[in-house]
Amino acid sequence: MDVDVNLGELIHRGGVYFNVKGKTPQEIYSTISKAAQLPAELSSEILFAELCQREELMSTAVGNGIALPHPRYPLLKKLDEQRIIVCFLDNPLIMNAPDAKPVYVMLILLTSSSQVHLKVLSQLAFLFQKKEFRSILEKKPSEPELITAVKKNL
Repeated sequence: MDVDVNLGELIHRGGVYFNVKGKTPQEIYSTISKAAQLPAELSSEILFAELCQREELMSTAVGNGIALPHPRYPLLKKLDEQRIIVCFLDNPLIMNAPDAKPVYVMLILLTSSSQVHLKVLSQLAFLFQKKEFRSILEKKPSEPELITAVKKNL
């Protein structure tokens, strides 16, 4: 069974946050867990704990200043509550990325199934390979600009 994933819709649902403060991934996760609009079934405390646990296993930095924090397993029950929370950091963080570049943007994935999670990761990996898309990310685009860039580059 193939799942249909609309990254623009997921970003719109999750929101785009600018100048997120924190000197460690855990501080960033604390800040964004409290600031983000979350589904009723997911508390900020659980999201924070799950993101921290995942980060302890292995860095979620993927290179080019990008990290993809996510819980180890789906935390959401409903398809229409899935989201990507985009966080542009106030100060880049060293997160042991494969290319050693500091992370300036995090895309936090919250999905309802492993299948959707893998599809989202696949689409994001495809986007991150495109220099044009990475250049747009580096400019810290607004939510509409980011969604337009996603649609244009997928």
